[in-house]
Amino acid sequence: MSFIITALLAYLLGSVPFGIVMARLFGLGDLRQIGSGNIGATNVLRTGNKLAAFLTLLGDAGKGAAAVLLARWLMGEGEAGFAGLFAMLGHLFPIFLGFKGGKGVATFLGTLLALSFPVGAAACLTWAAVAAIFRISSLSALVAAGLAPVFTLIFYHWHGAIVVAVMAVLIFFKHGSNIKRLKTGEEPRIGAKS
Repeated sequence: MSFIITALLAYLLGSVPFGIVMARLFGLGDLRQIGSGNIGATNVLRTGNKLAAFLTLLGDAGKGAAAVLLARWLMGEGEAGFAGLFAMLGHLFPIFLGFKGGKGVATFLGTLLALSFPVGAAACLTWAAVAAIFRISSLSALVAAGLAPVFTLIFYHWHGAIVVAVMAVLIFFKHGSNIKRLKTGEEPRIGAKS
């Protein structure tokens, strides 16, 4: 029963659409009608409002981290990773938006940072390095997600690596259209308006 409650609360926390909230607070319009239509920080950045994008990033990462930290505090280490996974599922398939959510990168990274700081730091540095070289957010996310289970094995433990691998698969699943554009060279660069 405690696991079900943890999963449900983490899912509901993950379902909070910070991109939509920030777009409304800053008068940016309906984020789902802008750029890629995604509700994450990268698409908020396409509006040209860097503060709104930054706050979206903090909110989306924070809800993953909060789910992990609260579950660890209330239930123990065993539930921490699962809480992060369900927070991410909430972001990807939010009940508040008809189960049509974001791509989960910030929530994924926030979850990793809370689960094991070295794992999260390695994934964030990977994202930043790829972004600095190629200036493509989706490519950075895919590389970081692909390496995250390896980082988890090295810096955390194999149980966590299984959960992180599931989250990485979800990242790749949600980036299907991005992967197609990457193959054709049509994926937009960070900061592009469209």
